[in-house]
Amino acid sequence: MLFGVLFTFMEELSVLIGGKAGDGINSAGMVVAHLFNRMGYRVYMYFDYPSLIKGGHNFAIVRAAKEKIGAHRSQVDFILALNQDTIDFHQDMVHGKTVALYDRSKVRAEGVGIDLAQILKEENAPPVMGNSCIIGAFAKAAGIEWKVIEEVFARQVPKALSLNLRVARRGFDGARECCRIATLTSSALPVISGNEAIGLGLIHGGLDAYVAYPMTPTSNILHFMAEVAESHDMLVFHPENEIAVMMMALGLGYAGKRTAVGTSGGGFCLMTEGLSLSGMSEIPVVVVLGQRAGPSTGMPTYTAQSDLQFALHAGQGEFPRLVVAPGDAEQAYAWSDLSLQLSWKYQVPAVILCDKTLCEGFYSFSRPDFKIPRIGLPPGASPGPAYARYHLSENGVSPMLAPPRQDTVIKVNGYTHDQSGITTEKADIAALMSEKRQKKGTALAGEISSLNPVVVDGDTGTDTALICWGSTTGVCREVAAVLGLRLVQPIVLSPLPEKVLQDALRGTDRQIVIEENAEGQLAMLLARHGIRPDSHIRRYDGRPFTVEELEARAREVLA
Repeated sequence: MLFGVLFTFMEELSVLIGGKAGDGINSAGMVVAHLFNRMGYRVYMYFDYPSLIKGGHNFAIVRAAKEKIGAHRSQVDFILALNQDTIDFHQDMVHGKTVALYDRSKVRAEGVGIDLAQILKEENAPPVMGNSCIIGAFAKAAGIEWKVIEEVFARQVPKALSLNLRVARRGFDGARECCRIATLTSSALPVISGNEAIGLGLIHGGLDAYVAYPMTPTSNILHFMAEVAESHDMLVFHPENEIAVMMMALGLGYAGKRTAVGTSGGGFCLMTEGLSLSGMSEIPVVVVLGQRAGPSTGMPTYTAQSDLQFALHAGQGEFPRLVVAPGDAEQAYAWSDLSLQLSWKYQVPAVILCDKTLCEGFYSFSRPDFKIPRIGLPPGASPGPAYARYHLSENGVSPMLAPPRQDTVIKVNGYTHDQSGITTEKADIAALMSEKRQKKGTALAGEISSLNPVVVDGDTGTDTALICWGSTTGVCREVAAVLGLRLVQPIVLSPLPEKVLQDALRGTDRQIVIEENAEGQLAMLLARHGIRPDSHIRRYDGRPFTVEELEARAREVLA
């Protein structure tokens, strides 16, 4: 690892910080990300950790670039090592100019060692502040001015600020400059996680209540919502299990409260009967489904795109549903908002399909409020004795009222029912109600087509397309730009906007589907709609594609 040759980073750079659980690696990565953000860079952070409370190896990779990014690279320019594992486990990420800064009391390596144990002892600081010290050393090595550290710490490390700054200054003074990170002219943007983007989007869409039982990777949505609940006049509740979560959400929906729930695959399994109840009773609900590597418990803190088919088909019987898979923070914000609006307009369940990479990744965020349409509700009903909750309309959507209403019975039912919600098993009424639900799906599909449900990027004049979905969008966007390929990303996966997707692919004679699952679940969905890709690139080890890996594999397919 090189140390001593002065050079300047201007286009982009990557930093890995690692240690054990309890060392505050995620928080330290966020501080590094905000240093770059303060200097005008666009950032992305990937956080890797085992499902342990203490111990194990945790690391964060922070990448900074001049343009928007959504993936990390296979190599890093700086390694900040709080333990020996950070050096030993990441030798494959080192290149000729990688700089290592490390805790001399625990780590043997080439580079710059800082005696964290001695500094923490002299400053009477707790062990977790070792990350502040190593960040200070990194700032000096990277040519970042001390005032930038002070500004970022004041915003990101308000607790025990003066002590953290003293410790960081000791690290800063103990290192030496090896390079300079150029300051850019771009304005700083908010840096938020995908989970926070989902939460903010739901709030912007009019959320009244959020109900969840914590499950990685969506647990932090519950924490975020609890923090902002009072300022947004919102109910946030943590019931005893996922069945209770779904049933409480449906009760809130019946009472007229726009409600979302959060879970992962195992929890969604328990919610599926309630999902069917939503379909039959026509009570809207939004489910944030954070995919992780499975089946069963699998690897709960790692990533996968393995629940697409599950989300498309979960629940007994036939009923329309909305399934969306955003690819970055802006899309997560916009489509969480739209999912809530569409769920309530068409009175269907909606699933926001995300994964650990998106949920727990951090992004520079440009708030897209002005681009998100406001979707009106169907005409309201008049309360009174004649009100029929399941009134047959032309598009299948019935006027919805919430109790209490004077002289009005608002009856919802999970059995097959008539227009008033009275249970029936008559063949003609059963057929009418099934057709009613299908009409809602058709009307939903029609509106989806006008909402830009498929994103096209890259070289639109080429005859080769990368087709991706969800969190692979960021890495695919970069690879498509490098290789001169068209990028096609369907965000809405049910009802699949078939015509819009076919238009996006028009002119291509070679289509490559990129997925992080073993079976090619998007490819299966496309084939059912007459789109049969030529090639597939898949990863299914719980880790996301890096830019270099996907580029190399795409070149192999194209050769």
